[in-house]
Amino acid sequence: MGRVEVDVLLVGGGVASVRCARTLRRKGFAGSVMLIGEEAAPPYNRPPLSKEVLRGASEELLAAEPTRWYERHSVELLTGLAVTRLEPHDRRATLSDGGTVTFEQCLLATGAAPSRLPVPGGESALLLRTAADARRIREAALAAPGAPVVVVGGGLIGVEVASALATLGLRPTIVELTRSLWGGAMGELLAGWARARLAEAGVEVLLGETVTAVDADAAWIGERRLPAAFVVAGVGVRPRDELAAEAGIGVAQGISVGSDQRTSHPLVWAAGDATRLNGRATEHWHAAREAGERAGLSMLGLEVPAPRASWTFTEVAGIAVDAFGEGHAGDEETWISAGSVIARTSGERVIQLIVIGSAIPAEEARRLVDEGVRLDELRGRLLEASRG
Repeated sequence: MGRVEVDVLLVGGGVASVRCARTLRRKGFAGSVMLIGEEAAPPYNRPPLSKEVLRGASEELLAAEPTRWYERHSVELLTGLAVTRLEPHDRRATLSDGGTVTFEQCLLATGAAPSRLPVPGGESALLLRTAADARRIREAALAAPGAPVVVVGGGLIGVEVASALATLGLRPTIVELTRSLWGGAMGELLAGWARARLAEAGVEVLLGETVTAVDADAAWIGERRLPAAFVVAGVGVRPRDELAAEAGIGVAQGISVGSDQRTSHPLVWAAGDATRLNGRATEHWHAAREAGERAGLSMLGLEVPAPRASWTFTEVAGIAVDAFGEGHAGDEETWISAGSVIARTSGERVIQLIVIGSAIPAEEARRLVDEGVRLDELRGRLLEASRG
């Protein structure tokens, strides 16, 4: 591509960019919009990769928008290209094919990259971030029916991958460095419930253990050998903020943004996993989608709503779990409804509501946390709802 000019340049082929484009068009923006993504496929949703896709669902279900949507809404979509340099003062981006794009406004939604397992042989562990990664893991699973496998990391990805592999007939073992699943971020009540469900599904969980090496058919914990047809590592991600940093945009373990998704440069916004919103990581699908929408509103000079309570969704052995709000180590935890709803509180205020198996409609649960519902009030509302 040679040199082109656009009004809005969206860098990154994920839901944050797509939602920004959608918001611009819905609010009547008639200028030119270009979306550039590194992967060959059009933008797609990543959460199903560790669940439905590993279990065999079609990748066609992943699309963030149907391919024809971009043409209908005059969004120029370029795939298989990367922005290699950003010069915001000159309003210019350089692409991997040598072309350049000049812009009036730019969104950086460059996402995050999975961390490699930092042990001898760790480079052989499979990672999961893209649809191609999901295909590799599924192919490895189908080639080793009934085999033991090791999943390093008991966070969201680790638990989801182990659960999916168990449904394919493999025998997964999760090895988690900390003493709790999800590193304690979801509380001890849910972690205990999850360990029981995983055990029922045939997933072994080893807590407080560290994988020290990986070889062709095993993972090692010191001198202890864990047989494994293959190893999957889910040990975190790093925000892809290099493009922003090289452009002189403020970063602090991610691109620094406020609630309007503005960066330190007046022509550049950022959203999604690459960012730190008011200093905090926001690495989940709902956060990326809503940040893209806020960025679009901000670009147009419209009122930007405050971020809502975070919404993290996952699966444990095929059972849906939604967490609204954020808890902290040492929070009080209470089963509000046995086996289905957990409240984590600060004083009497509910700061996180964890819903198992869709026991409460998601929007209602999130609204309760947004409102800062008190624990006694929550109990009353759920009791009234059960009687109704």
